Amino acid sequence: MGGRALAVRIRRHQGKDLMRAEVRAKRDAFLHKLKSRPAVMGILNVTPDSFSDGGRFQAFDAAIAHAKSMVVAGCDIVDIGGESTRPSATPVSEAEELARVGEVLRALADLLDVPLSIDTSKAAVAARAIATGAAVINDVWGLQKDRDMAAVVAETDAALIIMHNREEKDERVDILADIRRFFDRSLALAAKAGIPEEVIILDPGIGFGKTSRQNVEAVARIPDLKEYGLPILVGASRKRFIHSVSPSEPTNRIGGSIAAHVVAYMNGASIIRTHDVAETIQALRVAAALRNSL
Repeated sequence: MGGRALAVRIRRHQGKDLMRAEVRAKRDAFLHKLKSRPAVMGILNVTPDSFSDGGRFQAFDAAIAHAKSMVVAGCDIVDIGGESTRPSATPVSEAEELARVGEVLRALADLLDVPLSIDTSKAAVAARAIATGAAVINDVWGLQKDRDMAAVVAETDAALIIMHNREEKDERVDILADIRRFFDRSLALAAKAGIPEEVIILDPGIGFGKTSRQNVEAVARIPDLKEYGLPILVGASRKRFIHSVSPSEPTNRIGGSIAAHVVAYMNGASIIRTHDVAETIQALRVAAALRNSL
């Protein structure tokens, strides 16, 4: 079933908008917050095979406890993913992805005061997630993989994260130019579907289809991406390019992650996506204090 048809079917079944009023309020508060200070997005992977924490939070109780701990630590939004996006990860079906995220998302929507985002490239999963209580759709293919995704975002009034991605790495590519072309295509799809610009966030996609040098360049060139006039999200948390600079396993890359995120913030990023919420918030607060004292 197409994304728009699915969204309309769910809307009619419920007899109301897909996004509940309290979820819409969380969405609006989060987007407003981005105008005054950087926000931190906590990562919750309910997968068996994510590159850094696969399997740790797959069980329901573990997932709920971790999400609550990230909110206590100060995160502004929790990003829930049911399919690993690491290189060579095994794709999962729509039904399997929904089974992984559904119960957790439903519980957290009632438990947490912060909004939830759904990390998916499947329109049907996104529609169900918004109906369940998510406020943001985080699409790592920026509306360009599932042709129905733009319609679902428009129908549900979700906020949207458009992330740059590539099928393969290519050292010869001018990565900033490639990111710009990708964003231009995605924004055109969003405009055609009627998605308002004020709910869109851009993500240069650190670690996705880029060489280590290109990842470094993407963080360094955030000021150029600010020309779009939209909030920028950066998720460098525990990514492999850190290993290329300072050899380390994923769980030992907190220092490198914080370094990348502080530079991203200083360069104009509005949202930092991280596994390590408390450490990241402390680093951003210190960076903000130092910057404000200059």
